[in-house]
Amino acid sequence: MDADNPPHTGHSHSLAGPGDYFALLKPRVMSLVIFTALVGMVAAPGAIHPVLAAIALLAIAVGAGASGALNMWWDADIDAVMSRTAQRPVPAGLVPRSEAATFGCFLSALSVVLLGIAANYLAAGLLAFTIFFYVVIYSMWLKRRTPQNIVIGGVAGALPPVVGWAAVSGAAPLEAWVLFAIIFLWTPPHFWALALYKQGDYARAGVPMMPNVHGDRATRRQIFGYALVLAAVGSTPFFVGMATGFYLATATVLGAGFVWLSWCVLRAADGDQKPAKKLFRFSIFYLFALFAAILIERLAGIYG
Repeated sequence: MDADNPPHTGHSHSLAGPGDYFALLKPRVMSLVIFTALVGMVAAPGAIHPVLAAIALLAIAVGAGASGALNMWWDADIDAVMSRTAQRPVPAGLVPRSEAATFGCFLSALSVVLLGIAANYLAAGLLAFTIFFYVVIYSMWLKRRTPQNIVIGGVAGALPPVVGWAAVSGAAPLEAWVLFAIIFLWTPPHFWALALYKQGDYARAGVPMMPNVHGDRATRRQIFGYALVLAAVGSTPFFVGMATGFYLATATVLGAGFVWLSWCVLRAADGDQKPAKKLFRFSIFYLFALFAAILIERLAGIYG
């Protein structure tokens, strides 16, 4: 398959169905955005009408989906040569690039306007910045230029709980940025674990991920270093007074598991990527479980 002329470029008519346009939204990524934004909304002080809260959460979800569609439009050439992404709607020839771009732009505008109406201008502005950062700063600028793409680009993925918090309270205080910091520090070890066993894909696509640029050993050391910091920062909600002992116990156990699996990655023999696969799978569970602990405290009345 020619990366410069992926199959979608020859189609002037869309062959896509509703499912293909839904796939443009990166629903798995969207689910994480929705969940972390929901936790930010529930954790924030104040109240918002349930209908407006649902609309606000929908707007955040649509904004995340818009970012995904625009990312697929921009990255269609490299998606076509990576086994993990080759069957996405654009490189598979189901949705023309122009339609993906139009779809993403329309949803971006819709999501920001909808959030501004349902919640407030601060939340809408943060959502607009999130979309801009992911599409322009990360996808267009960082991704193909530096192995720190995931580190800096992680800002976009870490903002949803701040957006959710602002949607309810009209503010973005320290507590919201604590949630941001957890996701921001989680992002590099999560994606570098994936990059360790998918580095052939990134090499073919010319994406300078950490293992391709600095090698496996350096990547493993960085993963372990981030894991240590993440385990410490993961307990911060308890120490700033936004969580209880239940959360602290959950964060401690999960953090220990993350550090242990990262240590296994660090000590793995050259060429053994099984520990990296285990860490990647656990990292997804880690983030969901950590934020779920905050959600459980709020819904069960344990906190406050």
